[in-house]
Amino acid sequence: MEKIILASASPRRQELLHQIGVQFDQQVAEIDETPRENEPPEAYVTRLAVEKARAVKARLGDDEAPVLGADTAVVVDEEILGKPRDEAHAAAMLRQLSGREHRVLSAVALVGRHEACRVSESRVWFRTLSEDEIAAYWRSGEPAGKAGGYAVQGMGAIFIEQLQGSHSGVMGLPVFETAQLLQEFGIRLPGNRYDS
Repeated sequence: MEKIILASASPRRQELLHQIGVQFDQQVAEIDETPRENEPPEAYVTRLAVEKARAVKARLGDDEAPVLGADTAVVVDEEILGKPRDEAHAAAMLRQLSGREHRVLSAVALVGRHEACRVSESRVWFRTLSEDEIAAYWRSGEPAGKAGGYAVQGMGAIFIEQLQGSHSGVMGLPVFETAQLLQEFGIRLPGNRYDS
């Protein structure tokens, strides 16, 4: 199977690519992730996924494998919740998520001889969180570095009453859309090796 380059340091994205049998090398993309003024969340995650892949592709050159970039955003009332800067910021985000629904947008882009991108949208409902729970969750160390300040694949799962959409997308890499892109680029996955 052809190898790709993952433009991310995320262990969750590595785990999900391993899950579907994708062979990859890893290169970290350094880009400015600041949202543009009045940029819709869908446009934001799409732009970042593509820019990450382009940045690594430009560094490696055209002869290298296709580059996969991804970005995930937690969105409440059209506000993008980034990664928490500190405990106070994390607590403020978790209070925003508490007792209500939010969206998680996860974009995946593949850049090779051409470019393509897909976006997954999921809806997540949190139960009401107490201040003690929020403080304890921060002390666990899990919210640091996570969009929206929580991890669906970790302890954060106990806050989620309902999830509609892509569990892997909420983790940070929508597997269904990723597989579609890989197949579009002619990269066969182990799960479809018996296809005609």
